[in-house]
Amino acid sequence: MMAVCLLFMFTWALMAGAELRFASYFADHMVLQKAPASAVLWGYGEPGANVKVMVCQDFNIVMEKMVQVEVFRIWKVVLIAMPQGGPYSIEVHQFYEDEVSSIMLQDVYFGDVWLCSGQSNMEMTVSQIFNASKELAQAPHFPYIRVFTASLAQSEEELLDLPDIDLQWSVPTAENLGHGDFGYFSAVCWLFGRYLYETLRYPIGLVESSWGGTPIEAWSSRRALHKCGLSKDYRSFPAFFLFSGPKEFSVLWNAMIHPLLNMTLQGVVWYQGEANTLVNTDLYNCTFPALIEDWREAFHEGSVGQTEQDFPFGFVQLSTDRRVEVDDSFPRIRWHQTADYGYVPNKKMPNTFMAVSLDLCDGSSPYGSIHPRDKQSVAYRLHLGALAVAYGKDNLTFQGPYPQQVQVDVSLKILNVTYSQNIQLHHMDSKVFEVCCSNPALCKWNAIPIGTASFRTVTLHNLTCPETVTGLRYAWTEWPCEYKQCPLYNMQSLPAPPFISFSHNNPSWVVS
Repeated sequence: MMAVCLLFMFTWALMAGAELRFASYFADHMVLQKAPASAVLWGYGEPGANVKVMVCQDFNIVMEKMVQVEVFRIWKVVLIAMPQGGPYSIEVHQFYEDEVSSIMLQDVYFGDVWLCSGQSNMEMTVSQIFNASKELAQAPHFPYIRVFTASLAQSEEELLDLPDIDLQWSVPTAENLGHGDFGYFSAVCWLFGRYLYETLRYPIGLVESSWGGTPIEAWSSRRALHKCGLSKDYRSFPAFFLFSGPKEFSVLWNAMIHPLLNMTLQGVVWYQGEANTLVNTDLYNCTFPALIEDWREAFHEGSVGQTEQDFPFGFVQLSTDRRVEVDDSFPRIRWHQTADYGYVPNKKMPNTFMAVSLDLCDGSSPYGSIHPRDKQSVAYRLHLGALAVAYGKDNLTFQGPYPQQVQVDVSLKILNVTYSQNIQLHHMDSKVFEVCCSNPALCKWNAIPIGTASFRTVTLHNLTCPETVTGLRYAWTEWPCEYKQCPLYNMQSLPAPPFISFSHNNPSWVVS
């Protein structure tokens, strides 16, 4: 199709009374999802009016579609699947009675769009992380990564559009990547997108919608919470739980996620869970998988089937906070983040990937130890998972070693833990492994030292159980090791994730 784009031949005077506009998150410089999916374009107009949408490049029309504005003043167009690249312009012309009005987007690219969400560790900007000056100085070298940040907002009802925007679609600069503490733009999101771009070499769109100090219940729809037996009472948290952000059920889903549902996505990256070490900790193995499943269904429906129904969902397993062990809420959340499997993908969480971060502690962080500054390692580990799970890169290792078998030799007083990968033993730790010698429901955990390690097997010595071992766990503390110095890594320097296992319900246990 070689027709010439109209390029605003219609006057602004005609446009004035027609109420034609895009939804809030469509703007110059944006990235729309590339083929094989189709991007969805939508906005507002006069009910009953005809709307023509044209995608143009070099003054030529690449595609053209006509739709009618619905009774609720909404028009919505599914574009044809577009290859990666650009720039394109998008013209929208509304024909209503004797009036014609026009709006336009410029410098639009097609690539992959990723949504980044969660709480304050996702909010931390590039100016707050290690090597911030260097990272900010490099920003202009990546003009084909585009960034967008939704404003903080909450609502007791599901909103159609975003109430406000902190950072409209932009080419990255030092200013908009390091705007302010816990403002825009997310360091984890930016670095994740940059690592992807360095491999994929085509445009990446990054959409941030996050709020610090918020529990998962605020990001979950009412139907997702209902699946986990949670009431619809928005104010069910005890008053003594202090959060810096909203805690009421569904208020962030309503205002900061629901308005984005028409957007065609490649995937989601999530960094949240710290707030749930304070409340509903042992429901997280339900609420997190339920959120993933619900978001997938909602984005698939909102994008008219263009966002995949099982789109890739990546997340960060929690790092650390306190050196002094007050309780085991952090280890339990880490475990529940995997739906109690210890690894992903798994049966309850298909097409997911995880960045283990328990070895990225930062006791001297000026933002508090709960906010470690090494977001480069977090994003790098996330992008490995994305390359393997979302992009199908074969033979790419993206998670550290996980135990396949526990073999107990009571007579020799040793345990052999066989892993899924070859391991690197960084040091001979005497506390990171613990055994249970009693009824699993009444466990008193005792440290057991690492004796030797080779290839895929770690041997634990000096077993003190009088008869047999009923449980074994690894790194089950809030602060299990110093920075990048946990005992076990794989050959790609990815840390072994924490685990807990019991002999009575695990066929991989061998006792002799």
